[in-house]
Amino acid sequence: MTASDLPLASTAPQFTPMALPTPTGDQLKAARVAAGLSQAQAAELMGYPLQTGSRGGVQSRTWQALESTTDERNMQGSVFALFLLLTGQHPAFLLERRADGGNGTDADAENPPPAPSV
Repeated sequence: MTASDLPLASTAPQFTPMALPTPTGDQLKAARVAAGLSQAQAAELMGYPLQTGSRGGVQSRTWQALESTTDERNMQGSVFALFLLLTGQHPAFLLERRADGGNGTDADAENPPPAPSV
């Protein structure tokens, strides 16, 4: 038996398909407000640039454009899904911290399953 004879299903990771619709500006604003975030806080969470506003406050022109109903720019569906996960609003999935705290010492990583015999 060679490695190419091994079934792929046993070694390939399992993926759950997700719908990733592009949100309208109103949907994005509703999600941000539901999370209790300002535009600047939401932009910072998602890594968008911040600028100093005309009145001295911090703002994100990018986030403002994404929420605008007149701007043609839209947030990509995958980015919106991440925003929903980060703010605990995703309708189907919950983002949880790894049991090891994210330091890469998960018990499964320390004790990987045995390699298939060839």
